[in-house]
Amino acid sequence: MQEAYLSGDPYLAFAKQAGAEPEDATKQRYASERAQFKACVLAVQYGMGEQSLAQRIGQPEICARELLRLHRETYRVFWRWSDAAVDYAMLHGKLWTVFGWTAHTGSNPNPRFLRNFLMQANGAEMLRLACCMLVEAGIRVCAPVHDAVLIEAPITSLEETITTTQTIMSDASLIVLGGFRLRSGVEVFRYPERYMDARGTQMWETVQGLLGALTAGRDMCVCEHPTCS
Repeated sequence: MQEAYLSGDPYLAFAKQAGAEPEDATKQRYASERAQFKACVLAVQYGMGEQSLAQRIGQPEICARELLRLHRETYRVFWRWSDAAVDYAMLHGKLWTVFGWTAHTGSNPNPRFLRNFLMQANGAEMLRLACCMLVEAGIRVCAPVHDAVLIEAPITSLEETITTTQTIMSDASLIVLGGFRLRSGVEVFRYPERYMDARGTQMWETVQGLLGALTAGRDMCVCEHPTCS
């Protein structure tokens, strides 16, 4: 699985490692096949079953079942770890991250949550650690954005700041993952450009519309006080 990640395209790498696609397969030539393997890789993190996966990829259940089988056979170490995490939580009533953030199973444990917890929660640990390290390094962090950070820097030192930020984020992953480094991508916005996520466009436009209405109404007065004109 680490080799698949390091290849730069873990989804197509999975298909090749499983023997489902040839070694010379490319993202462009095998786009539809890659999409199915990608859906499988993401689905197993949430404990998704064959029925739900079949609906997601628009294929019969037998195809989804085969994808899940290939994932289990290709990444046996991962599945031993994942199954062991669920078993431990069921027996002992809790799981925790590398920094001690604990989830208790309670009286009605959800195996899918338990299977997903260590991946999501340790990812959160990674982002928190990265934010702390960035602030300590003097980098201006505007906000975390899901699994990314929004920073700002003068144009004259922007490239240097980006490089430092990526190094720090990689160092954070190294600490949390016990020696394995993750990559990070970059999107740069120079004034007057602004960061905009397509999923938040409607909310942005709504907020801006409300602010515009409030600003337009500042000079208006509906009271009857004699000093108002």
